[in-house]
Amino acid sequence: MTVRTRILILLSAVAVLAAVGLASVLHASARADRRNHPQAGGPKITSGTVTLTGQGRMVFRNMAWGPHRDELTTVPASDPAGPRTASGVKCLRFYAASGTGVCLQAVHGPVSDTYRALVLDTRLHTRHRYDVPGIPSRARVSPTGHFAAWTAFVGGDSYAGTNFSTRTAIADTRTGELIPTLEAFRIIKDGRPYHAADVNFWGVTFASDDRTFYATLATRGSTYLIRGDLLRRTVTTLHTDVECPSLSPDGTRVAYKKRVKGLPKDAPWHLYVLDLRTMRETPLAEPRSVDDQAVWKDARTVVYALPGDYGADLYEVPADGSGKPRRISKAAVSPAYLR
Repeated sequence: MTVRTRILILLSAVAVLAAVGLASVLHASARADRRNHPQAGGPKITSGTVTLTGQGRMVFRNMAWGPHRDELTTVPASDPAGPRTASGVKCLRFYAASGTGVCLQAVHGPVSDTYRALVLDTRLHTRHRYDVPGIPSRARVSPTGHFAAWTAFVGGDSYAGTNFSTRTAIADTRTGELIPTLEAFRIIKDGRPYHAADVNFWGVTFASDDRTFYATLATRGSTYLIRGDLLRRTVTTLHTDVECPSLSPDGTRVAYKKRVKGLPKDAPWHLYVLDLRTMRETPLAEPRSVDDQAVWKDARTVVYALPGDYGADLYEVPADGSGKPRRISKAAVSPAYLR
């Protein structure tokens, strides 16, 4: 092969690579442009004022493609599929109670993204700001609005396997004081102090006394429902095989996802409700695997997200095991009911 032939082959290869690169850029640009435009069949969304006060409304992260994707939007709780009012505030995870919100955000950088937690007031203005050490996963606010909690993945990115690590923090929304990790709390397991290097916590849910909370503790391949005490800085195991608990409005039951044998490793969960007095488990009527921290719509109904055409849709199902699941809103996730 002559030198001239080699040069021609090299130039041809460079031209092909340049064409492929240009096509990839143009495709990505066109895809991004499509994302900025509302898609046919999507919900009606308009800009407006969104607050965390008042009753009878639901606030959630909008997942529909268009200029308001990822923004907090609101609808009447009685019409969750109705027209949405968009706030302009973008969150990956969100929750609110008693006029206080917590918003977990991505901060896009030139090399990689970082993450932060914002404590929001009733008008969605930032009151406190915290660095989050990994990919946001769960968020909750106490019924009084006095505490906020969030969980992030600091190693791995899914609860489905065993090779992941989480960091769960709790902030006092009045003073800004931060408990950066629940791993600093004293653990009581089976009535005895417990220590292990592999302990992980996630999925905080608060009681109304500004002291008690529940969460998941994972260690040595098992998960536990724990009851935490913010004053004593202790957590106590209550029940096995509980993930992402959500306390009912009356404080008597916990909705949660439970690993069920025989399901795929990447989708192993079914929804259950646990009676905290009797420790009786009730499987709910949702047959699909749910990887979410459910929300109580009221004392009789839980709401959760499942994958949908726009990323996620919201469903509801009775909390007593009866009935059947019903989709209530497309292209939505991280709902909070304002009470």
